[in-house]
Amino acid sequence: MSSSLDAWKRWRDDRVVEARAPHGPLALTGTYWLADLREGVPGVPGRWELQGSCVILTAARHDGLEVDNTRLDGSVRLCPDTAPKPSLLSHGGRRLLLILREGEYAVRVFDPASEARASFAGIDAHPYAPEWSLPARFTPYQEVSRVAVGNADGRERGLALAGTVAFTAPGAAVETTLQVSQGEDGTLSAVFADAGSDRDGAFRFRFLALPAPSAGAGATVLDLNRAYLPPCAFADHFICPFPPPGNTLPFAVPAGEKRVLKH
Repeated sequence: MSSSLDAWKRWRDDRVVEARAPHGPLALTGTYWLADLREGVPGVPGRWELQGSCVILTAARHDGLEVDNTRLDGSVRLCPDTAPKPSLLSHGGRRLLLILREGEYAVRVFDPASEARASFAGIDAHPYAPEWSLPARFTPYQEVSRVAVGNADGRERGLALAGTVAFTAPGAAVETTLQVSQGEDGTLSAVFADAGSDRDGAFRFRFLALPAPSAGAGATVLDLNRAYLPPCAFADHFICPFPPPGNTLPFAVPAGEKRVLKH
């Protein structure tokens, strides 16, 4: 138990360090969809153009834009965050990230001087509760199901679901299931809410990562102590998916992260 508690404390520390990093989630000040822009990315020099399936950025040397640590003077084709090697963009102390979501490109601007980063006071979480680290069983769907779910920016987007994980909550007599996605490495992830979400200052939903299930039996671990806040809890400009149908638990989960604290 002490080793599990120590590991959880390190995870909590890492989460805070990641959140308050100069270009971490608190630094996001805008997500600008290129298809919606006419004057370019607000506050950022240069011309951003969609050319077929590519994005071309054009700027003069005096604009101060850097691409892959080299001052841009002319035009360059950019690689989004989904590429094996995304383009590294910066302007002054800000970091720019080209993202690609369902065929649409956007530019994210991360500013270390953001108001959210300046007012950050930590991440509130429930105390460690070993009874909420639960054995679970993964059952894959015959084929990946893609469902449309609302996102934090008000749009609907597809969420790929690979199957369900079944578990029994503390004190419950019957199993509960959550729909989960699966990464290329086999690990699972869930977007969920519970009866305690959006109460007493708690955020309205959370994310959870699970180890890759064992072959055959599909055994994994659902450790709700590591339920974590989505990026949109830290800045309004993320596009986090909401829980898919069936992923709102009928009971409260007094484990994991609760809310972002501010000065």
